[in-house]
Amino acid sequence: MLTELPNLLTLARIAAIPLLVVFAGLHTPLADITACAVFALAGITDYFDGKLARERKQTSDLGRMLDPIADKLLVGATLMMLVGEHRLGPAGLYPAIVIMLREILVSGLREYLAALRISLPVTQLAKWKTGFQMAALGTLLAGDSGASVIHLDVLPVSIIGAILLWAAALLTLITGWDYLRAGLRHAGVSGLGD
Repeated sequence: MLTELPNLLTLARIAAIPLLVVFAGLHTPLADITACAVFALAGITDYFDGKLARERKQTSDLGRMLDPIADKLLVGATLMMLVGEHRLGPAGLYPAIVIMLREILVSGLREYLAALRISLPVTQLAKWKTGFQMAALGTLLAGDSGASVIHLDVLPVSIIGAILLWAAALLTLITGWDYLRAGLRHAGVSGLGD
């Protein structure tokens, strides 16, 4: 049901996206740290919506559909803002592309396999990928200007965010390859590292 707490948390993640985009677009120190905070709160809802749904036995088809959509909207909007606002260096574009392509690939695979009544479970490595990705994006949203608001301007925040983004992209490639192989196996295609 739409009004159950796990689904409301997922919807809150979607509702946070316009706010995140506005603050990221302002690109002032206070706006940057606020965009980071909005992103962090939205990311936290991703953890709690699934946890609460399982604990309360409120899992639903609606929640299973909305959760990955909310995740991809949040990540996609954040990556587009970072790229569009020139907040990723030239080398930062490549991990952003890898992350977006993997999200599209996995979404397509899940949709195809759902029609066959097969699900691809989330692996532990994919959870690590999500953690690195969220840490990277939040850090990049704060940037060096946002870090100055909370007196962390002694840290190379943008460089830390870029390193985390590259680590997330590497994990993204590995988990994307794993999901592709599993999906193709279910589709009856072999020969891709089996």
